[in-house]
Amino acid sequence: MILYYQAHSPFARKALVFAHEIGLADRLEVIHHETSPTRRNDEVYAENPLGKVPVLLRNDAEPIFDSDVICAYFDTLHERRKLIPESGEPRWRALRLQSVAQVLAQTGIGLRWEWDRRPEHLRYPALAKGYEEKIKATYDWLETTFFPEEDIDIGQIALATTLSWMAFRALPSFRDRPRLTRWFDSFEQRPSMVATPLTGETQD
Repeated sequence: MILYYQAHSPFARKALVFAHEIGLADRLEVIHHETSPTRRNDEVYAENPLGKVPVLLRNDAEPIFDSDVICAYFDTLHERRKLIPESGEPRWRALRLQSVAQVLAQTGIGLRWEWDRRPEHLRYPALAKGYEEKIKATYDWLETTFFPEEDIDIGQIALATTLSWMAFRALPSFRDRPRLTRWFDSFEQRPSMVATPLTGETQD
């Protein structure tokens, strides 16, 4: 299988960390592709009409895109404990946490546009403030409600890769939330995270 990847994307990294955690990474050829809303990558567009990574190319099957769907597919390819719980409250907790992490990353991307990437005369301070409030409220919610299971799951992978990216991009910090910080610092030492460092700048 081929994974279209981007070394500074929290979403692509989530898929690759997941693959490492289930012992699947050695079955992937990882190819870096630069994409952004203002830079068209025709190779990526040929497989995903949204022009985004990650994209998973499979032999004799249609490509799969979006990190959530790629991870769900990966979880069908191994005989270990499933990282997407199959039933009950553990499933809904893991999927809810994944959703929170995904939207947190998307909000961080929006804030980066208002802080740095949009031409200064086009920036909207009220929108930036709104993004910051959502990010800080999410950190507060995680600090008081996130009690991770002993066994990792898709939600924890999504959250760890998102928080790592938030720190990588110098977005509002979560480090004044001690419980969340302790969990993140421990998770970041996992071999799957060490093997997939964030690198590079967005190229528009």
